[in-house]
Amino acid sequence: MRIALLIRSLRTGGAERQLVTLARGLARLGHDVEVLSFYPGDAFEDELRGSGVGVNVLEKRGRWDLPGFVSRLARRLRALRPDVLHGYLGVPNLLCAALRPLLPHTRIVWGVRASELQMHLYDDRWVGLEYRLEALLSSLPDLVIVNSHAGLEHAAKRGFPRSRMVVVPNGFDTARFRPDPEARARVRREWAVADDEKLVGLVARLDPIKDHPTFLRAAALLRARRKDVRFVCVGDGTSGYRAELERLARQLGLDERALRWAGARADVPAVDNAFDVACCSSTSEGFPNVVAEAMACGRPCVVTDVGDAARVVGELGLVVPRGAPEPFAHALDRLLDQPPAAESIRRRVVDAFSERRLVADTAAHLERLVDLNAADARAHSARRRIDRA
Repeated sequence: MRIALLIRSLRTGGAERQLVTLARGLARLGHDVEVLSFYPGDAFEDELRGSGVGVNVLEKRGRWDLPGFVSRLARRLRALRPDVLHGYLGVPNLLCAALRPLLPHTRIVWGVRASELQMHLYDDRWVGLEYRLEALLSSLPDLVIVNSHAGLEHAAKRGFPRSRMVVVPNGFDTARFRPDPEARARVRREWAVADDEKLVGLVARLDPIKDHPTFLRAAALLRARRKDVRFVCVGDGTSGYRAELERLARQLGLDERALRWAGARADVPAVDNAFDVACCSSTSEGFPNVVAEAMACGRPCVVTDVGDAARVVGELGLVVPRGAPEPFAHALDRLLDQPPAAESIRRRVVDAFSERRLVADTAAHLERLVDLNAADARAHSARRRIDRA
């Protein structure tokens, strides 16, 4: 198959990492894969180029560079003539649908990777318009691949045709995310965490949907009960929102000894290994990547009951209501004292959420679409022969 994957950028992020994983895996299966991105990327772009996947950066010059950008994209797609055009997230999905008349023999696939998006948290009219348009045009793609069961149900409620949706959970490189005692020791030394101290971590961009305030309030409650626990927030965001969160932490009595703001880190597997318990405090998720990544490193997790978080941790983690600091603190206390076996936690990700399974399941769905397309073309050709006769 010739497969084109369309995404805004290849900068660091969960969706971007999943696209890179999928593109490389499909190429290893022998498919001809090209990734088209609106904007230049960083490490992910280099990683793709080094793995035999084509990368075409369309050099979009801001929000208003629409006619030129769409023209460049259309020219590239007409040259590629892909069997499948697969969008990742809202705007790429909408573009795939809009360009369908130019690609009569191409199957259009959307990638939906969110669940219960809370629009009131974002002051951006364009985000709301994109969200509504995606639902309005959701009958146009041949297939919608959703990365969570919760996301599928939410999309169906928005009006997406259930018959065209399938769930393919995210997949993870369990050779990269694995238990690593040396990395654990190195990061804990860097953060001055003693051997007899417990470290609780939250890996998430500083964004209202990740609900850092609930994590901070739970941390303050637990810190008041036991002094052997320290906390770290890994991730970055706007300077204004970070300052707001830092003020809240100080008001809660979380000093520099109790809480570290680590910023963005490229060595996430090492960071996960440094934790004793990892967290997801979000108010909305589809498939929480950070949870599966920490579990692949053998770390137990406390998660809020959002998206497929409970489905990911299964019986090996603890699930609490969102926005509830006291149950969150209690769950952390319990897992710190009685963690499940690290081998069992890792095995769940290896068995259910591997990179191999993501690629194989996606390839099977795409191949069925292309086979249907070929069957339709043969039927159309036969009808034309009959008509001419």
